[in-house]
Amino acid sequence: MEIDEQQHTAEQTARALVQRSHRGPKDLTLTTGRRRPTPGPGEYLIRVGAAGVNFADVMQTHGTYGGGPQAPYVAGFEAAGEIVGAGPDIDSPLRLGTHVVGSGPGAFAQYMTMPAAGVLPVPSGWSDAEALGLVLNWATALAALKPLGEIEAGDTVLVHAAAGGVGQAAVRLARHYGARVIATASPAKHDTVRALGADAVLDSARPDLAEEITRLTGGVDLVLESVGQATFEVSLAVTKPFTGRVVVFGAASGDASLSTHDLVFNHQVQLKGLHIGALATAAPTIYRSLLVEIEALIAQGVYPPGTPQVHPLAEGPAVLQQLEAGQTRGKHALDPWR
Repeated sequence: MEIDEQQHTAEQTARALVQRSHRGPKDLTLTTGRRRPTPGPGEYLIRVGAAGVNFADVMQTHGTYGGGPQAPYVAGFEAAGEIVGAGPDIDSPLRLGTHVVGSGPGAFAQYMTMPAAGVLPVPSGWSDAEALGLVLNWATALAALKPLGEIEAGDTVLVHAAAGGVGQAAVRLARHYGARVIATASPAKHDTVRALGADAVLDSARPDLAEEITRLTGGVDLVLESVGQATFEVSLAVTKPFTGRVVVFGAASGDASLSTHDLVFNHQVQLKGLHIGALATAAPTIYRSLLVEIEALIAQGVYPPGTPQVHPLAEGPAVLQQLEAGQTRGKHALDPWR
């Protein structure tokens, strides 16, 4: 009887990365006895195949992500995996065993819950890891370019942090929509960005960055701004007055400030904020249209299977520290079963 109870307890627990404080990724701790979550109304229980690593995870470890969890918490929020359970009140539920990609709390674990309304099936023939980024990185890039950025063929688009997950998707998409792409990245990542089709790749740290972008373009139509303090002034300076758009969806280098005086007298640009989770909640019709377009892009071959670098779960703290230090390129993921 005791053996049966021990086995049942083992089946109900899981490995997970728990953030113990708001002192950064160094305080992420691997635990083995975390209780498996129970799906609530409108939720699936997911056996996680791969969990995506994002800069928002770094911000959450410092307690600087707006609306983020309070420590201690199971870290991570993006994953792909198999539906192994479902709560009540799900409209048109997917079958158990279906592999999906989506977001929800506690993704850096073997099991997590995920709101059913926000998941998409993993594309046929793709692995869980290859589908990461679909509802976050690619949806963010697409939202920044189309409904918010109003991209048109012939536009010049500036993509900062172009070697990152959203940046790489944005370069591909902007080229697909007929734009000229100017990208910034650290020099070691320039070859990666050029291979995606960027027309020019510049060192994001060069002191004359604004002057060089203006020399190359005469002014850009759209800027995708995710770096913040280190590039924000450059973004404003190179954007065409009145018709130019700056879409802000991150601040990896720290927050930047802008006054009403700046907007009236110095930088007469269209400034737009983007948080893909908030968009999904506040404008669900727009969000669903993004997912429909992404599915079409996959069918057309514009959006290929992802190629994330997958790490064992225990390496999560080191991966987040590397991401924080700007030492990564492309998408990174954690395998909770390794």
